[in-house]
Amino acid sequence: MHPNVQALKDFFAAINSDDMQAMTKDFAPDIVRIEPPSFPMAGTYRGIEQVRAHVAAGRGTWAEGTCEPESFVVAGDKIVALLHVRVRLKDHSDWIDGRFADVHTYRIGKAVQIRTFGKRKDALEWVGAKGVEAI
Repeated sequence: MHPNVQALKDFFAAINSDDMQAMTKDFAPDIVRIEPPSFPMAGTYRGIEQVRAHVAAGRGTWAEGTCEPESFVVAGDKIVALLHVRVRLKDHSDWIDGRFADVHTYRIGKAVQIRTFGKRKDALEWVGAKGVEAI
């Protein structure tokens, strides 16, 4: 297994257990998190503290749920995490269920960027892995 794939598995496990310290253990100090305009927490967040606060704020809206990687595509220094999210927000009875992708870029074993895509095919095209099978 690619070492950064294991780091991503640990990253999502930390998010699902609401452990913001563990979530950022493999981040470079100058990490950049980018969420598209169509997402509720859209924006660009820079540095470990901003990214941690951003994820904690989003995760803090959950009453229960998970964000699980279904598979990964390694494309050079980038790894596409094909995700399935299923959450129930606080003060809501309905569940939100969706599939999207995050692209994590690594340099020297540290995540330097996380970019979210609402459509998985857009993430795969962005990394040049169009038509590549997930692992």
